Amino acid sequence: MAVFADLTPLRRSPDFRRLWWGLGISQLGHQLTVIAVGLEAYHLTGSTLAVGIIGLCELLPLVFFGLYGGALVDQVDRRLAALVATGVLWITTLGLVIQAVAGAGSVAVLYALVALQAAGFAVNSAARSAILPRLLEPALMPAANALQGIAGNLAMTLGPVLGAVLVASVGFTTAYATDAVLMTFAWWALVRLPPILPEGHSPGGAGRVGLSNVLEGLCYLATQPNVRMTFLVDLCAMILAMPRVVFPAVGVLYLGGGEATTGLLTTAIAVGGILASVFSGSLTRIRWQGKVIAWAVAGWALSIIGFGVVLVNVGPTRPGHVLWAGLALALLTLIAAGASDAVSAVFRQTILQTATPDHLRGRLQGVFIIVVAGGPRLADVVLGAGSEWVGEAWVTVLGGIACLCVLTLLLRTNRSFLAYDARHPQP
Repeated sequence: MAVFADLTPLRRSPDFRRLWWGLGISQLGHQLTVIAVGLEAYHLTGSTLAVGIIGLCELLPLVFFGLYGGALVDQVDRRLAALVATGVLWITTLGLVIQAVAGAGSVAVLYALVALQAAGFAVNSAARSAILPRLLEPALMPAANALQGIAGNLAMTLGPVLGAVLVASVGFTTAYATDAVLMTFAWWALVRLPPILPEGHSPGGAGRVGLSNVLEGLCYLATQPNVRMTFLVDLCAMILAMPRVVFPAVGVLYLGGGEATTGLLTTAIAVGGILASVFSGSLTRIRWQGKVIAWAVAGWALSIIGFGVVLVNVGPTRPGHVLWAGLALALLTLIAAGASDAVSAVFRQTILQTATPDHLRGRLQGVFIIVVAGGPRLADVVLGAGSEWVGEAWVTVLGGIACLCVLTLLLRTNRSFLAYDARHPQP
């Protein structure tokens, strides 16, 4: 049985190969900006809650444009929709450059720009995800999603470190400008695609997009319990146990190292994702995918509890001092968390892409983006506020415990999810 990632999708489809390279490089810039914005908010305010509010500012645009943008993607050329959304992302990145150059010193400006960025991200992601099943046969989707995981997690590995180093050495302006340059690779990949209309639509045949289109997708989702469970278990893991909002404070107050430690902690999750994706050859052939998702989410929760326990035991550190042993243990727990999340993501995305009709894929991918991107942003608010009450260490421990409890309740309410069979899928 193969151990390493299956490269067949890259060999089989030149369009997928270009997208994999182009979007992977642009994702590096996006992750660089994510860490830079969090660091700038903490630099301006000194508050973990202020960093968490970034997630709240992104949430509403993600929800609205995830739903509406997904409906739009089911009515128009998906390639064109992705290109326009990428343009919005590029403009907002230029806005971040300008505010850094001007020295605006206003966290409100940051909040406004990340809200606009979230809107572009929602439409862009829905369009790109709906494009992929048109480039590859269904049997190759698990392998393609594992390869997507490698690209995304490589970006998450290198992006935060690069962002933290750039911020610490040359400032926020250069960090944001680097993102703007790297985003051009996404343009290149998307421009090379042919027009990709939803099945059943002809050029110029798209109708108006309104609430009824959105409701059609939501009504379909309401009838698909196993697809719905893939969303619910991910929300459980992300809202309750995604600890990224505490990373800036951990680098200053607990482990030491400041911005560099913040980057390393974020990177550790991605390193785990890379390891899981690289050794995904056997995973992509697993039949009982619901069970694997459940165990992967449980693994995530246990790993986050371990991370919190490390912080509880090291306690606050002296300024300028790095607790190397504590940092090493913290990184190991987050690597384990990232590996668990990557396994879950491969199968959650595969179930969604193979079970959903093409004419509804944009809308369901829109909901998927809301879940995947909105969950961590809600976690920023939940854990950011909780840290004001019990501290960054204990809020992480309690979040992991809550995740395990809610996961157990979800599995008990939908026992068929554990019996999900990839050979005979029941959406």
